[in-house]
Amino acid sequence: MKLSTYNFLTSKAIKGVKVGYPLRLTITKKDVVETEFNPTFIERLLPKLDWNTVYLAAQTVELADDIPQEQPANVADNEELLQRLHHLLLEIDVLEGQLECPETGRVFPIADGIPNMLLNEDEV
Repeated sequence: MKLSTYNFLTSKAIKGVKVGYPLRLTITKKDVVETEFNPTFIERLLPKLDWNTVYLAAQTVELADDIPQEQPANVADNEELLQRLHHLLLEIDVLEGQLECPETGRVFPIADGIPNMLLNEDEV
């Protein structure tokens, strides 16, 4: 699972959950897979992302020093930051771990890079 995907996942579908976001991410195994840097793609992806969750992901993988806590107004003009975001969002692959609902504590496992977000019948 790429960390860009993590930014979109929520447990809002669980019965009684009002927000379910952001999920708490615990990583037990990760890999870094280099991909071609495309600054335009990162620029177009950023408006769709929640910056606080981007920063939370950076903290989880110990890259918080590379990503500012507050989103700068001029991200598109800062190629170094775009490269850091590219690395964080597209090159770090979470292979094993878990996502936890912040409201219920429900844990969703991540195995082989795939988060299992399926709910039990009593949770719907």
